Amino acid sequence: FSTWLFSLSSSFTTSTWKMGKFLKPGKVVIVLRGRSAGKKAVIVKSNDEGTSERPYGHCLVAGVQKYPLRVKKSMGKKKQARRSRVKPFVRVVNFNHLMPTRYALDVAVQKDLVNAAALKDRTLKVKAYREVKAKFEERYKSGKNRWFFSKLRF
Repeated sequence: FSTWLFSLSSSFTTSTWKMGKFLKPGKVVIVLRGRSAGKKAVIVKSNDEGTSERPYGHCLVAGVQKYPLRVKKSMGKKKQARRSRVKPFVRVVNFNHLMPTRYALDVAVQKDLVNAAALKDRTLKVKAYREVKAKFEERYKSGKNRWFFSKLRF
């Protein structure tokens, strides 16, 4: 019995088990630390191994910093447009500071505009923000993914 148990335990070593990659682009996550803590975001680009300047698993996320407000039919067009605005954020975040959800969001942002290099230059960063803002507002006004554009209540 002890030899069978030993052979069983040796076959289940940690080297044979691989963690599945679940933080893929399009996955909706909740940011846990920093200025955007408690906000929902979408993974744009994931980097599992890390880079020389960030030697840990991280990803580029685009999220909602300020959620749209409630709109009623009795409000005018101008007020409805103002309350339907979305303020985005684009940030590189450590995997430890993200909580994945079961949801996915297929927002097609332009990869050449929204990338980690764009966050270093001010003019490119503004273009990236405008791209994400346009895509998020378009998705919000289409009525899809209502959960993503609602505030977390906790």
